[in-house]
Amino acid sequence: MKNILILGGTADARQLAGKLAGRFDVTLSLAGRTENPVAQGVPVRVGGFGGAEGLAAYLRDNRVDLLIDATHPYAAHISANAAKAAAVANVPAIALRRPAWERQPGDRWTSVESASEAVGLLGARPRRVFLALGRQELLPFEAASQHAYLIRSVDPVEPPLAVPDATYILARGPFSEAGDRALLETHGIDAIVSKNSGGQATYGKIAAARALGVEVFIIRRPPLPDLPSGADVDETVRLADHALAP
Repeated sequence: MKNILILGGTADARQLAGKLAGRFDVTLSLAGRTENPVAQGVPVRVGGFGGAEGLAAYLRDNRVDLLIDATHPYAAHISANAAKAAAVANVPAIALRRPAWERQPGDRWTSVESASEAVGLLGARPRRVFLALGRQELLPFEAASQHAYLIRSVDPVEPPLAVPDATYILARGPFSEAGDRALLETHGIDAIVSKNSGGQATYGKIAAARALGVEVFIIRRPPLPDLPSGADVDETVRLADHALAP
């Protein structure tokens, strides 16, 4: 069977691997940032490759026939390395890139380039802020310790933010609009900082913010390499079948 390497770490990647397994030899690569990842159902490789050169060597050494980038839309560095490695190793590459959320009537969005920009725009007045970000993006908010923060993550935030008022919730999506609306109301949230992840699994907070009139600071997506891309799992499966057709 043809050999596929999927760069994952998302629910989409896990579902994609499941749909391709059986017809292809599939290996799912995880960066290892999540302490207890969900069972993947296919052979898993954990850890980095050593940049584009290391990934290219892995593709050659393991005779990979197709590379699929199904990483998070904000994993720009990994995506760039994937495209470069595929070109160096002369291996076809495709991507799963779910569309970004679009502003809807009633949304109170402010687009920002980074978490640091969001910190400045929150203002000096104390606010109650829901940080819907990965653990790596939280540090800039220590510079605005006047705010009260609600932080939801899959793994514990270690060390905790050096701010006087932070509440931590451990939870793994998907999250519903009703559940996130209750969360925002319970904690009196008046601002959200979020990436534009796309998809339905984490859209609940965006819909809930719209219903409650809560301001949302949306971090723009970074530019990604130009690869043949599917907008969802099924479309990416069709691209893979086409790329590996005899």
